[in-house]
Amino acid sequence: MSNGQWYPPEWPERIRALATGELTAATPRRAATVMLLRDAAAGTGGGPTVHMLRRRTSMAFAGGAYAYPGGGVDPRDDDRLVGWAGPALESWAQRLGVATPAEAQAIVCAAVRETYEEAGVLLAGPSADTVVTDTTGADWEADREALVARELSFAEFLERRGLVLRSDLLGAWARWITPEFEPRRYDTWFFVAALPAGQRTRNASTEADRTVWIGPGEAADGYDRGELLMMPPTVSTLRGLRDYATAAQALEAASAQDLAPVLAQARLEGDELVLSWPGHAEFTKHIPAGGAGGGAA
Repeated sequence: MSNGQWYPPEWPERIRALATGELTAATPRRAATVMLLRDAAAGTGGGPTVHMLRRRTSMAFAGGAYAYPGGGVDPRDDDRLVGWAGPALESWAQRLGVATPAEAQAIVCAAVRETYEEAGVLLAGPSADTVVTDTTGADWEADREALVARELSFAEFLERRGLVLRSDLLGAWARWITPEFEPRRYDTWFFVAALPAGQRTRNASTEADRTVWIGPGEAADGYDRGELLMMPPTVSTLRGLRDYATAAQALEAASAQDLAPVLAQARLEGDELVLSWPGHAEFTKHIPAGGAGGGAA
């Protein structure tokens, strides 16, 4: 049975166009996404579950695929310091592989902002050792909608609310870059975090038609059976999470994860186009040079 790897039918033609110089690769936009975890109820014996959303089939990029809350970096989030708790920005810059603390702040801000915009969960608090417990109410919703519309920067939101961003609640897990032949490209950092006590997720995203809490292993198995559509980085990170018994264990393990960026490569071998993600052989595709078919290698 075919798995659920997201594979647009136009990719072979785009790969050929890139190889012949007819297509110029777009510059990837920096982005962040968060694997939000919560522990199973006491006595159930299960590991943590992860919050996932299903992108609407009408979306131009990865329509119908399951993913995590996330989105692009807002350039305004690197031009002023925000209230900050956790590792210093210099440490974050080193961990994320970027040149400046301002760049690191913008990426971490994107992770926290997008989680709030799309799931209603806010990794921030009035002080360095607290987290807000209730983000419901008309005033909170007005601010969230202003963030979505980019009428309000995240730095302005935190200042208005008197909040400190809790970067210590996040762990950087992976980094994947959209292939060069895709028109919409993202340089995405994947983070892991635990659902704060007192907060609940909700489908606040206009880009999703469904949200679920699901065990990483269960989600990966659904992909393997062809029941859940996903992109390679989603599957890879799910497989990496399934061995941890608690959200805290996964967060603790984040510091040891490899953040070397993963970028798909396409090459011509005989009469086949071969699409591969270095270090992730399971996602390799062999595509007949004269057609658009293909399957997992």
